[in-house]
Order: sequence, then structure tokens, then C-alpha cells
Amino acid sequence: MNVIETVVCSSKDGSSAKLRRLVLARQEFKRRQNGCIAAWMGTALDNDTMILVQSVYATAQDWKSISEKVRQELDEVDGGIERFLLGPPLVGMFDVGDFSENVEHIR
Repeated sequence: MNVIETVVCSSKDGSSAKLRRLVLARQEFKRRQNGCIAAWMGTALDNDTMILVQSVYATAQDWKSISEKVRQELDEVDGGIERFLLGPPLVGMFDVGDFSENVEHIR
């Protein structure tokens, strides 16, 4: 069972570029880890302060271990993203079955 983490967040005024850079660095870091199938981010079409962040993991355990690596290796160095957020993000974890099979059905 693959899982997808979905985060929707908004940046404080004047912080959108910095938040996007930090989120992008985290997504690139995740993609380099075993257990991360895919990771990307996007901004709202009408509001560049709103960001959608999605990451697909082989298992929930992979999500836990990679998230811990992000905290230890990135947040410890750059202070994390929380200080750039307008408020608490909307976060959800979803079972997506076999992600590669689901992607094939979309095509």
C-alpha cells in the first residue's frame, strides 16, 4: 500500500519566495531517499502564497522515517518552514494503493 501526504499551506506576507525555496529543497531531499516514490509542489493559479505539497511513499513507515530525516537534516540547519507559514497547514495522509498502477489508469 502506497501512501500520499498532501499539504496545503499559505505563506506570510513577504515570505512566499522563501517558503517555496524551503519546500522545494525538502521535496528534492525526499526524492533522493529510498521509499519516496515521487514528491512535488505547486502554487495556486490565482495566489502565489498558497502552496500544494504532495509526496508519495512506498509505506507509512517510509513516510515516518523520511519525515524524521527532514527534521534532523534540514530543519535543524535552516530552522524549518513553520516561521514562514500564515497559519497551520492542512495535512492529510491517504492510502493510494499501488501508485504506479493508478498513474497508468490516468494516462
